[in-house]
Amino acid sequence: MLFELNDLVGHHDIPDVKIFLDSPLAIKATEIYRKSDKYFNQKTQHIIKGGDDVFKFPRLFFTETKEESMKIWETKGPKIIMAGSGMANGGRIVHHLKHYLHDPKNVVLLVGYQAAGTPGRRLSEGAKVVRLFGDDVAVKAKVRELHGYSGHKDMDNLLEFVEAGKDTLKKIFVTIGEPKSSMFLAQRIRDYLGLDAIVPNPKDEHTLEF
Repeated sequence: MLFELNDLVGHHDIPDVKIFLDSPLAIKATEIYRKSDKYFNQKTQHIIKGGDDVFKFPRLFFTETKEESMKIWETKGPKIIMAGSGMANGGRIVHHLKHYLHDPKNVVLLVGYQAAGTPGRRLSEGAKVVRLFGDDVAVKAKVRELHGYSGHKDMDNLLEFVEAGKDTLKKIFVTIGEPKSSMFLAQRIRDYLGLDAIVPNPKDEHTLEF
């Protein structure tokens, strides 16, 4: 997302607004990316060699502390806030949602998969009220989704991954994804790889032998 925003800022495709990366973990990950540019594709390496730091651009602020995070609310006018967790079931994003969801001028942009039962999923399904920190919060802000940024492997990639280690695997637990897709993947693992694969139910208990 920082790469995309850097491009938008550089080409003046968005207004001159402040952009906040409000996630200590994402900030640390960004520093790792910055030190690992040799692994970037040629296009990105060419951009960096041209003097464009794709992870640092005008009006971008990293808010590492809780105090810095809370001060974002004091910033007047439009702004962009990037915060985790992506499904809004924890982290600083919950504070921001509780603060901003009531205003129809605001937009919540969901990026990535939203698991069933999470506030992010309820927002994506058009809920008028979501429960945050034990309170019911009215959803008057616009909610939009941006697909294509998920880092999850697809079914074929997952099968290849499991197949590569099948000689050492005893049991496969499929624990993420839509219920029907998860059941289908577990069945394919059983049928094509001959491995014991299940989709556990919430609060199921399983004993693992090492």
